Amino acid sequence: MHDIVAHTRVNDILLGPLERPALRWLAVRMPPWVTPDRCTAVGVGGAALTAAGFFLSGASAAFLWLAVLGVLLNWLGDSLDGNIARLRKIERPRYGFFIDHACDAVCQVLIFLGLGLSPYVDFTIASLALIGYSTLAILMYIRTCVSGEFKISYGRMGPTEARAVLILLTVAMLVFGPEPFVLEGVSFTGYDVVVGGVGVTTFIFFAGTAWTERGRLAALGE
Repeated sequence: MHDIVAHTRVNDILLGPLERPALRWLAVRMPPWVTPDRCTAVGVGGAALTAAGFFLSGASAAFLWLAVLGVLLNWLGDSLDGNIARLRKIERPRYGFFIDHACDAVCQVLIFLGLGLSPYVDFTIASLALIGYSTLAILMYIRTCVSGEFKISYGRMGPTEARAVLILLTVAMLVFGPEPFVLEGVSFTGYDVVVGGVGVTTFIFFAGTAWTERGRLAALGE
């Protein structure tokens, strides 16, 4: 088993060339009272706002703007905490790894359940997508323990791209509304297709990565 402190972080995401310099620029300009823990709290608060916005959109579609704001705050808090810690050389690797990813799990549950409680995405489909996303996250943590590599990007897609897709999906909800259609007697929306597609994609990445890692470890005799 590898030491969690010495793991290698792999984050080869599509939006990385834009995100990384933006985060460095923001981290340098944050006042001293903006600490990594407070950034993490902002990220969780953003997820809660996102869930509230989706849930309240049943009363008024205008609440979807609250969901968009929540996603942005979630990205900002979740992305800045580690950057600020590294910049100020105040890293606490074990504590940071634990808190960051425990909070990530809470955020994932809040966001997907919020989607499922909105009039735009079926609760069952949102729950299946949550299971897929969480399953892939669990695999990431297991691989970190057995290989020392924390890989958060698959096919150039990572949490940042997932948030970008969620924002675009939310804007589409505002512009087009629920727009249901019936297939084999069952009512769906286009958003069900997108969220369901995310769930299927995460399961595919899970299966492919797990199979590859199994083969690698078997070849090493470990």
